[in-house]
Amino acid sequence: MKARIKWVEERTFVGESGSGHKVVLGTAFGPDGKTPGPSPMELVLLGTGGCSAYDVVHILEKGREAVEDCVVELDADRAETDPRVFTRIHMHFIVKGRALSPDKVRRAIDLSIEKYCSASAMMAKTAEITHDFEVIDTTTK
Repeated sequence: MKARIKWVEERTFVGESGSGHKVVLGTAFGPDGKTPGPSPMELVLLGTGGCSAYDVVHILEKGREAVEDCVVELDADRAETDPRVFTRIHMHFIVKGRALSPDKVRRAIDLSIEKYCSASAMMAKTAEITHDFEVIDTTTK
């Protein structure tokens, strides 16, 4: 896997993935606190949620569950001193679908966080990772 980061100006950078996708990232600068994009650590947190959400949807689809939507809300704390690693990450999954089995949703989330998600495996080296979930049945809607 390859990536490239190019400094644009002040605290603005453009990251390009090996697959050619680009994202603007940076941190606040100047008197107005302008933020050109997510910070690198915000991207790490987004990547962790994205990795796990991908797994959950994939596992549920393989199990022929009628999943229609999956949202992961993340709440995290970082260390007070450098390097300011993540020390706590809570992941709240909201999974929507027709007659989804809560047990299968729980199993998919557990498998993702404990076995398949590379990002959460790395984050677990410094952070306590917890999770919960809710299932929203769309059968009657």
